[in-house]
Amino acid sequence: MKTARKTAWRLSALGTALVLASLAQAQEAKPAEQPLQSLPYTPSLDLSAMDRTADPCEDLYQYACGGWNKNNPIPDDQARWSVYAKAANDNQRYLWGILEKLAQPAAAGETRSASQAKIGDYFAACMDEAAVAKNGLAALKPLMSRIEGMKDKSELPFVLAALHQNTHNNRIFFSFGSGQDFADSTRQIAFAATGGLSLPERDYYLKTDAKSRELRAKFQAHVARIFELMGDAKPQAAANARLVLSVETALAKASLSVVDKRDPYKSFHRYTAKQLQALIPDFDFPAYQSAQDLTPQQEFNVTEPAFYKALGQQWKRLPVADLRTMLRWQLASSMAPYLGPDFVNEHFEFFSKTLHGVPKQQARWKKCVTLVDGQLGEALGQEFVARNFSPELKAATIRMTEQIEVEMGKSIQALPWMSDDTKKRALEKLHSIVNKVGYPDQWRDYSRFAVLREDFVGNVMRGQAFERRRDLGKIGQPLDRGEWGMTPQTVNAYYNAQMNDINFPAGVLQPPLYDAKLDDAPNYGNTGGTIGHELVHGFDDEGRQFDAKGNLKDWWTKKDAKAFEQRAACVSKQYAQYKVIDDIRINSKLTLGEDLADLGGLVLAWAAWQTQIAGKQLPTVDGLTPEQRFFVGFAQWDCSDTRPEAARVHAATDPHSPGRYRINGVAVNMPEFEKAFACKPGQAMVKPAAERCKVW
Repeated sequence: MKTARKTAWRLSALGTALVLASLAQAQEAKPAEQPLQSLPYTPSLDLSAMDRTADPCEDLYQYACGGWNKNNPIPDDQARWSVYAKAANDNQRYLWGILEKLAQPAAAGETRSASQAKIGDYFAACMDEAAVAKNGLAALKPLMSRIEGMKDKSELPFVLAALHQNTHNNRIFFSFGSGQDFADSTRQIAFAATGGLSLPERDYYLKTDAKSRELRAKFQAHVARIFELMGDAKPQAAANARLVLSVETALAKASLSVVDKRDPYKSFHRYTAKQLQALIPDFDFPAYQSAQDLTPQQEFNVTEPAFYKALGQQWKRLPVADLRTMLRWQLASSMAPYLGPDFVNEHFEFFSKTLHGVPKQQARWKKCVTLVDGQLGEALGQEFVARNFSPELKAATIRMTEQIEVEMGKSIQALPWMSDDTKKRALEKLHSIVNKVGYPDQWRDYSRFAVLREDFVGNVMRGQAFERRRDLGKIGQPLDRGEWGMTPQTVNAYYNAQMNDINFPAGVLQPPLYDAKLDDAPNYGNTGGTIGHELVHGFDDEGRQFDAKGNLKDWWTKKDAKAFEQRAACVSKQYAQYKVIDDIRINSKLTLGEDLADLGGLVLAWAAWQTQIAGKQLPTVDGLTPEQRFFVGFAQWDCSDTRPEAARVHAATDPHSPGRYRINGVAVNMPEFEKAFACKPGQAMVKPAAERCKVW
């Protein structure tokens, strides 16, 4: 989703995470979704989505999105619903149609590639719910036996290596994988990162308010039920749950806050093997690496040394029996969504229903499409691209991207607060950015990933093992700058600070986000804003700390850095006033990077559009001037609604502001918006000129 825009150096290569109030009877009575044979069309400026009774000068979001929210209630299997989420859902239905056909035996005279057969067999195995239910915990028995057979702490490195290699969660106790060296982006080194927490972030364990205490009690009850499903008696299951909460709380106390995690310097700690071993003295880290066929490394980026010190203390104080209990919990919890209905239902009850307020589980086909996308994504991407991404569409996107980059260059050169020296380096970085559009130049090879049509859980585990080998195999190897962090069919986009590239998958370049049938105004407001957003991430409060080569390096003069921070503080102060739900306001220190990118991105998109239409006489269409169409097209990218429970999680963990403020918070700073709608002083969407925020 566009709401998931992020700086991609934070996208972990350590594994793929999968996102797994009743509606009115009219909603419940709707027929079940069916697979699509083609992507549906919705214009990038949808008149039916508008609420023309609203005054855009008081609330642009309501004016542009009021009709959409009225006509698009949150589906009962979703925590949040938006234009992006709906586009992603339609995309999934389309991919379902492709996979359903490939899951059937080939017709007479039909030939299929190895990749087509593989994704078809994976999908077929996933859809066979009866076989999954029948197999129960059978697929986990070898790993459970490894855990139960652990008699001494010296065996822990080998047991953890097996769990990290073969489960869909390689964050059991901690994370370990490859990453670009922050100081030298050309090098891929070993990253020792955090793990072991089940709740969304550390403050869920530490806050003492009534809601937090209630949620922890529900979490503890959920953990106990998982142990009961594994065969433990109720008293033992309850005791085990208390242990889990205690250990995870201790690890949470040693973890960085979500705001601190945004500071790359706080995640950059180059350690020698000896220094890392000193943090966890009773854990044989070389043995852990060797058990995964990795030559023990001599240097690491330890993202949070305090966490590893606390982890080492927990390993030292816990008896072997308690370590087995912790491992059983983390294994069962990580694999619960892929097991029989009892585990699936219990996992859903807490992590979806309780935590996010989702009343109903997703249909099986959605889970299966998501899994194929997560584990065989580029094989599925080839099918999507061949059907939906033309050379003309790619060329148009590249042209718009280059136009916006030109405007960024003009903006940098004209900045009155930046010195020539810093401008020179900023332009060097801008001109070094690589634009990736549509799909990778070279498709991933899945030939070493064995898929069996009758073994769904085994496929999930082998998929993790395949990705694990691929990830660990990068350590010490030349960097592949052609690699993508998203699959081509993903409805999203991102900027990668260490690669210094912006990435626009084919899935995000479809209506209603990019619409070749409509005029430039809404397309520049929507997709142009997205391109500008990702570009500005290279110069937001995080991205600006990386140089043109993707190295974490301070290339700013002190005076210029202070001037930037003063202008960024204007944005932070503005967003801190917005209320998310109840008495919870936006954590604007958490959302600052995205808020800066939203504002700067639309400023650039407007400038590029002005260049595009220079000398043209554009008509008013459907009662909207070209300028108004630009801003309505922009606003309609994030028509959205969120369940109250999910809004609370969002406020605590998501670096993006809620949709209403991503629209109104940007437009209120643009005099072009005020002029387009003839707004008057004193109206809600009008700021005095001296109070407007602008960085880029």
